[in-house]
Amino acid sequence: MSATVVHGLWTTTAADGITKIPAPNIEYAQLSPVLIVLGAAVLGILAEAFVPRRGRYYTQLFLSVVALAAAFAAVVGLAAGGYGTTKKHIAAMGAIAVDGPALFLQGTILLASIVAVFTFAERKLDPEAHGNRVDSFVAQAAAVPGSDSEKAAVKAGFTTTEVFPLALFAVAGMLVFPAANDLLTLFIALEVFSLPLYLLCALARRKRLMSQEAAVKYFLLGAFSSAFLLFGIALLYGYAGSVSYARIAEVVNGTVQNIDPALAGTMGNDALLLIGGAMVLMGLLFKVGAVPFHMWTPDVYQGAPTPVTGFMAAATKVAAFGALLRLLYVVLPGLRWDWRPVMWGVVIVTMLGGAIVAITQTDIKRLLAYSSIAHAGFILAGVIAGTSDGISSVLFYLAAYSFVTIGAFAVVTLVRDAGGEATHLSKWAGLGRRSPLVAAVFAVFLLAFAGIPLTSGFSGKFAVFKAAADGGAGVLVVIGVIASAIAAFFYIRVIVLMFFSEPKPEGPTVAVPSALTTTAIAVGVAVTLVLGVAPQYFLDLAGQAGGFVR
Repeated sequence: MSATVVHGLWTTTAADGITKIPAPNIEYAQLSPVLIVLGAAVLGILAEAFVPRRGRYYTQLFLSVVALAAAFAAVVGLAAGGYGTTKKHIAAMGAIAVDGPALFLQGTILLASIVAVFTFAERKLDPEAHGNRVDSFVAQAAAVPGSDSEKAAVKAGFTTTEVFPLALFAVAGMLVFPAANDLLTLFIALEVFSLPLYLLCALARRKRLMSQEAAVKYFLLGAFSSAFLLFGIALLYGYAGSVSYARIAEVVNGTVQNIDPALAGTMGNDALLLIGGAMVLMGLLFKVGAVPFHMWTPDVYQGAPTPVTGFMAAATKVAAFGALLRLLYVVLPGLRWDWRPVMWGVVIVTMLGGAIVAITQTDIKRLLAYSSIAHAGFILAGVIAGTSDGISSVLFYLAAYSFVTIGAFAVVTLVRDAGGEATHLSKWAGLGRRSPLVAAVFAVFLLAFAGIPLTSGFSGKFAVFKAAADGGAGVLVVIGVIASAIAAFFYIRVIVLMFFSEPKPEGPTVAVPSALTTTAIAVGVAVTLVLGVAPQYFLDLAGQAGGFVR
């Protein structure tokens, strides 16, 4: 009898439940940029399984470039349709925001990724091995470095074409990250783009042990930061009874309606809010490479294959700063007096720490890594402004910085000796006499990093410092200018080394790249000069995209 009653209760409950489960309402057109890239990544995995080895490289390159270009076209279509301004709204049942900052950052990530994929595909820099062209990536990732199986893979002409779908998965995660409108979507997006990057860092053809060490360091420290982020999400859920950005903001502001009685006991506990907010902030500051969460940056930038370093340095920063802006401006504006003093400290040590430690570096990739840490500080100065100008200046800076970075790392791949890339600074002495064009292009990128007028770096720095000053952070601007002056020293030092030193007879050669890397470098130079000489149109574009949907 009791079994019948239980069965009857169960079926009644199930029937009640079925009537109450709403069908999910997904706006596929507005999520199309992410879906296109994810679809292409899945197709890339299938291509690895079914396309003959000889045709995989061209298939993957074509698929990647077409998918990224189509996704960018979709972003432009959404922006033209008013989804960045008048029609901005929350899509995918509250999970994804479709607004100006999200579309602007997604467009930047996709354009930077197209340029980065060109550097991934470069196969003319190294001499041919056993009659086969080789790229920057290991012949067979599963082979032990220096083993017979690795030599056999090189001899057979194997190539790791899996790097293209891995890059696409990373891009898909990066597209969701700045648009995430709840904490769980944010965490999933973080993992979707981090895991492929851990793998890509381990796949260098030369110096494989250093590459694998970089990947392990990145993975372990990334796991720590993910754990902090997840713990912070749990505490914020305990505080607000929801992982939705809007709901948390309502509880912070005290405007919340319809409190669940089961959650009423813990809601509004400020300790949960402050500790949880700090932990989520730590997870995001790790991704942007801010001091004191920066320790992974130099080792990973140095050890990873240089095309991956360029991709990671540009696209990851754009995605992470987008997520950070949304967290501070949409979720925690009511806590501004709590997070601003902490962020002031982070900005100051990041700007000065990156600039001062970069002076001591003797490896060009490590120098660019510390340079990226200093730039994270400059961008954070715009984040702290707390105004719409702060948002638009950060968007502009990220767009300008990403192309300079990919271009600079693309130039690093060209300077080579018998051991592969010649990254020690002493090897770059006299490069301006050996290859004036390559040295001149690299000098343009270094001047942009230094923020010299008529380059995109100057326009970006001017925008974020002006926003910070208007937002009441004048002291930060003064410290930022001092840090920029310190940074200018080591950029100019490299230019002097290239043009005013005698080239060594046993010095490195400059490889002649294919059209792919040439295009990547040319795009970098063009963006650097256009955004430096005539930045107004792009500043206006960033200004129009400066409004978050709440």
